[in-house]
Amino acid sequence: MTKTILLATTAVLTIGAAAPAFADTARAPQTAEAQDQGVLVFTPDFFADARPNTALDMVNRVPGFSVNDGDGARGFEGAVGNILINGSRPASKNDTGSNVLGRTVAAQVERIELVRGGAPGIDMQGYSVVANVILKTTSSREHVLTWNANLFDGGHDTFGGTYQFTAREGDRTWGVTLGDGYALSDSNGAGRVLRFAPDGSILRDETYYNDSYGGGNSIRGNFSSPFLGGKVDLTARYGINDYHNLSRQTAPGVLRENLYDEDGHSGEFGAVYTRPLSEKLKLETRFIHEFGDFDNVSTSRTRLNAIDEPEQLFNADGNTSETILRGLVRYERSPSMDFEGGGEIAYNMLEVQQAYTVGGVAVPLPSASVKVEETRGELFGKATWRINPKWTLESGLRLESSTISQSGDASQEKSFFFAKPRILATWTPMPNNQLRLRLERTVGQLDFGDFAASAEFSDENVFGGNVNLEPESRWVAEATYEKRFWGEGIISLGLRHDEITNAIDVIPLDGGLAAVGNIGDGTLDQLALNVTIPTDKLGVSGGKFGFRNTWNKTEVTDPTTGEKRPISDVRATQATITFQQDITSWKLQWGGAWIPLLGQKGFQPDQISGWRGTDYYEMWAEYKPTPTLSVRAQVNIWNDFDVTRTVFADRTTRPIQFVETRFIDPRTFWQIRLRKTF
Repeated sequence: MTKTILLATTAVLTIGAAAPAFADTARAPQTAEAQDQGVLVFTPDFFADARPNTALDMVNRVPGFSVNDGDGARGFEGAVGNILINGSRPASKNDTGSNVLGRTVAAQVERIELVRGGAPGIDMQGYSVVANVILKTTSSREHVLTWNANLFDGGHDTFGGTYQFTAREGDRTWGVTLGDGYALSDSNGAGRVLRFAPDGSILRDETYYNDSYGGGNSIRGNFSSPFLGGKVDLTARYGINDYHNLSRQTAPGVLRENLYDEDGHSGEFGAVYTRPLSEKLKLETRFIHEFGDFDNVSTSRTRLNAIDEPEQLFNADGNTSETILRGLVRYERSPSMDFEGGGEIAYNMLEVQQAYTVGGVAVPLPSASVKVEETRGELFGKATWRINPKWTLESGLRLESSTISQSGDASQEKSFFFAKPRILATWTPMPNNQLRLRLERTVGQLDFGDFAASAEFSDENVFGGNVNLEPESRWVAEATYEKRFWGEGIISLGLRHDEITNAIDVIPLDGGLAAVGNIGDGTLDQLALNVTIPTDKLGVSGGKFGFRNTWNKTEVTDPTTGEKRPISDVRATQATITFQQDITSWKLQWGGAWIPLLGQKGFQPDQISGWRGTDYYEMWAEYKPTPTLSVRAQVNIWNDFDVTRTVFADRTTRPIQFVETRFIDPRTFWQIRLRKTF
């Protein structure tokens, strides 16, 4: 915590010292309603120099805003991101705000409202900042055609694209999206594996190769229209996908190969009906159903001196679904105050069958064949009060009751109740300065896959399922200060503290296995700093320098050793330094990013593993010869990507059995994108 405090103090002193220099001497190229400093309004002329093709291009250029499409987890509240279109979120959790904006041509945008800290009539859903994109009511036909290529140095090249059509007739819209997608990993590459004994002697010295790739095809339809005195929004999607991974280690007389292959299907249907019940009363009803199936197999093969060792095989097939029905009534008492109340019911399901064999002989696994179901109900109420032009207060309470049941190899049922209060206060003491305070209790969504067994052969791990897994909850206290200057300049500093109950990590199981489980209470202390500095006044026209980082310090008690340690897979730091520039006369934008250091660690009963990368570079340029055509090229270069495992001989005294390091030189890869709107 000392480091966090020192960093926070330094940042505050920096902001305080720089404040006089950042005083605005000219009107910023953005407008805000005079009576409402919490809402900044950006009109299309603000984005003219960037020559945007789509509404997403415009939102990505809003100063101080980063698109967040949500995590798609635990019902609807807070899971669908920080983008609204005409005051509402999309009809489906997977038809994200960025997807909708990506198929909307820039000419259809009337304005973009950046809502900071809350505003009457805007459902913040726990976000401190949201973007509300207001579209024009016109008659039009819009087409967006995109083609992508990812070219790897020595690996799989992947290609994909989308065609998006949208028709508008006043308040009625309809459209279709055809997608040919791709999946890739930027940590693939060739390298070397060294395994050391405790005395430092080399046990293995082998070359290493890793490659991951995948793709998918999908179709989505959207329809929106006035209906029964209100408005209905409908969306439906169906897709197929696959993913593949290969890792191979070789040396004279040695071959170690791990393969992973997965195929799956997924689909969804979403419907939203909104209707004014009176001048001040509005009804919103939402239904979402998602479904999917998967079939994957992991294979591990080893050959030593022309002798094949028993092959390990882990396969799983199953299906998943989620159904949500949500309704709310919003009462706008006055322009400065509104109330909202409603309820949500949801059903989640995972059914999976798995098998693990070694040399064709079945190995028993805990929870290899399971069906996990969750039924959940939630009642909620919230109020937003614009006390005066400087103060906004949002408060709410959600009451959640859920039951998680498991059948198959193990039968068990547990019920939970959570009260989840939230209070968000926003203070805007003067234009371009804002302080946001948040206190909230959150409950995490369980990954139902953790109830079943799994395998990671590349790290010599086989995990058992955990029938006793419970949701993780947190009390979150957060304060964020934001200073805007020089039009597009911003300094944002955030401090956050989490008190975590039932923290989720990895626990030991009998038989030498491990599983994802609850390991008790923990804490998170976080400092987030985001700086954007326009360079026009520094002599570089159209440029912006950026720095952002989030420093995390976590602490839990290890279930194997009983000692304090960080939470697994939380990155302690990842600073990103950026620069970009608009060269209007050339119809060109270019930029770059540098991440000096990134990485994370994972803690398990039998090993500590982690990866570390250094000097990640990205350079890009986008040429827009016409308002409807763009060509973008990007190159990504890594200097090093190292994976280290420390494996213990037993769980009691934990003597080191060996230390293994993979030194990977990730391949350079190029990305090319062509986009045409018409």
